[in-house]
Amino acid sequence: LAADIAKNHQVRKKYTIQLGENELVLKELELLKEDANVYKLIGPVLVKQDLAEANANVRKRIEYISAELKRLDATVQDLEEKQNSKREAVCVALLPSRFIYSYSGFHPRWADSFYQHICVSVLHLLPIGLSCVFLLFNFVSF
Repeated sequence: LAADIAKNHQVRKKYTIQLGENELVLKELELLKEDANVYKLIGPVLVKQDLAEANANVRKRIEYISAELKRLDATVQDLEEKQNSKREAVCVALLPSRFIYSYSGFHPRWADSFYQHICVSVLHLLPIGLSCVFLLFNFVSF
């Protein structure tokens, strides 16, 4: 999941750059007079294009790129939710409540809040690496 999130962030960065470029082109096209010559690069050839047509094409590209950015945002949000649910599952697997009841020395009524605190701490450490989780696990067992 982390690789997919990183890949989506790279694609989003590319689209963000393209959006900025297209918005700059649109601003430049708006500065031109109606009788100005506009050329579009198609392969190695410059082809003459009507100003209104060029304006429409750039606007369509901006709409498309904006839609792709929204789609990527939704995808990243979905992947991050999946990643968080997996982190919670790892937390539950690493710190079962019986461990806290057995080794913490806390009364069972305090163990649930202690367990939730440790789970939150582990969730924040998981992106750093599992070695941090095991350090925390060893610290709690003393």
